[in-house]
Amino acid sequence: MWKWKPLRWSHYKNEGYYGYQFKAYEDLVTSIDQYIYFYNHQCYQEKLNSLPPVEYRHQAA
Repeated sequence: MWKWKPLRWSHYKNEGYYGYQFKAYEDLVTSIDQYIYFYNHQCYQEKLNSLPPVEYRHQAA
């Protein structure tokens, strides 16, 4: 199951969902998975010392 907690659903809807028609359900699922990976691994967060969430978590451990 997906881990939704760190993801801002409204960000995904604005950046990767609105204005796009998915040809199949699997395409939508793939798009969501890719955005979750991007958000958690590549999207730098100012509130996390300018680190992506996964990197911040590893640094804190």
